[in-house]
Amino acid sequence: MAVIAGTSGWQYRDWRGAFYPPDVPQRRWLEYYAAQFATVENNGTFYRLASRDTFARWRDRVPADFVMGVKASRYLTHVRRLRDPAEPVKRLLDAAAGLGDRLGPVLLQLPPDLQASPGLLQTCLRAFPAAVRVAVEPRHPSWWTDEVREVLGAANAALAWADRRGSALSPLWRTADWGYLRLHEGDAGPWPRYSGAALEEWAGRIAAAWPADHDVYAYFNNDQGGAAPRDAAEFAAAVARHGRATARAWPAAGRGGT
Repeated sequence: MAVIAGTSGWQYRDWRGAFYPPDVPQRRWLEYYAAQFATVENNGTFYRLASRDTFARWRDRVPADFVMGVKASRYLTHVRRLRDPAEPVKRLLDAAAGLGDRLGPVLLQLPPDLQASPGLLQTCLRAFPAAVRVAVEPRHPSWWTDEVREVLGAANAALAWADRRGSALSPLWRTADWGYLRLHEGDAGPWPRYSGAALEEWAGRIAAAWPADHDVYAYFNNDQGGAAPRDAAEFAAAVARHGRATARAWPAAGRGGT
């Protein structure tokens, strides 16, 4: 059990030279990435759900200890807006089943204008099997109620702790026996890097909130210029300084370097 840090996506052209060595072809980027980190959040599935065969091919390209988080399709969260979830949830899980034991958490990122509906959320969460870990990232302030917290807790669904520019975007509720952290944009240079102080603060929060034998997934979404893998590696190092086990994380270079 460990804090497992990675990035939101892996297919970014401006990571060549900043993360991917120039001599590694793009078709081998997933293999290279999976040798450096133990998890990735697949955010491409939000825009277009891949086929089961594609998920299976991804599984075949990563090590046995690698897990791929999957961002739920916008059809479920932004078109249906959580209504009538059974069919889109089944379609998502049928496809993601191609990952087998490499399947990590499923993220439900809600639209910024979707106001709280604990009933809709409860129905949606019940459409997922208990064995599937689900994280929820609400983005409208009306969601921050005791009723919503209870719905998440009853389903063992993690409230996704989110950050932008070093500030928490949600309450720091622990609603499950595992955790999920998303870091969207840092407050340091070069943009959109996170400062060492911000990463230390988040590492301390994680260490204080979860026992050492609980899984916590942390994904950096500040992809521009290769900031995400560098910050994910520095965050893992900060977590280790707080006495928590971490999965493998690429050894980041200096803050201004490549």
